[in-house]
Amino acid sequence: MQTPPPLDRLSGLLERFRVQAQLHHTGALCGQTHFDAREGYGYLHLLRRGQLEVSHPSARDVPKSMRFDEPTLLLYPCPFTHHFHNPPVEGADFTCARLAFDGGAHNPLARALPAFIALPLAQVPGLHSALELLFAETDHIRCGQRLLADRLFEVVVLKLLRWLLDHPQEAGIQPGLITGLSDARMARALVAMHEAPGEPWTLERMAKCAGMSRTAFANTFREVVGQTPADYLSSWRIALAQSRLREGRPIKMLAEELGYANASALSRAFAAKIGMSPRAWLAMI
Repeated sequence: MQTPPPLDRLSGLLERFRVQAQLHHTGALCGQTHFDAREGYGYLHLLRRGQLEVSHPSARDVPKSMRFDEPTLLLYPCPFTHHFHNPPVEGADFTCARLAFDGGAHNPLARALPAFIALPLAQVPGLHSALELLFAETDHIRCGQRLLADRLFEVVVLKLLRWLLDHPQEAGIQPGLITGLSDARMARALVAMHEAPGEPWTLERMAKCAGMSRTAFANTFREVVGQTPADYLSSWRIALAQSRLREGRPIKMLAEELGYANASALSRAFAAKIGMSPRAWLAMI
């Protein structure tokens, strides 16, 4: 049997929903440092040296506090209030970036990630070379430093996402997009839908992409992704519609692009998913 070609599970997502990074801090942090969710940013913190205690004052699904004493990556994909408590004099060394997922909380990747991920840097193979370049840039001020550091942070995010796709259980990922892309059969169907959202995706066609029967595919998809194939496809199409509407694209053009019979059909699907019409939603953002 011929081996299927390697599958790019991320490009179709990240081409449509970018993750942008902006260098926020590099160097020592001493005492208490507050990162407020009301600022509207996610964060990627790299603890390079020293000790850190991080607390989450309004935590529900994450630990109230954690301690770290080895180089560690701390990811907050979406705005989430967290406080750093460092030794008051010697502090600890960090390189940190603010993160902005296109579409904010509606970004499919942001929705699929936990509110907080902490991983020792040594646990993520492939990060070393990107971190060397990043730290070399942030340690010395040179022409274009901030722009290059931002791009290198985005490389680090991409490498982290690659690792998460291959190690969802180690990162505590719940059923959703990440776990779906981690399953070889589900990933083939998901990538196909991501690449061609306007195609007529019947359950039979999705199952054929995965190389499974319709029943086995539907049951496995619901178990791995946490929703039915039809519901996922609808969520993906509406997320794309939101992104295009923010860009000023007319809904009539979007309906054809996303596989709806007309603008009214898209508006009904949008209202069913979001709870308001596209016009009302645009007026709120």
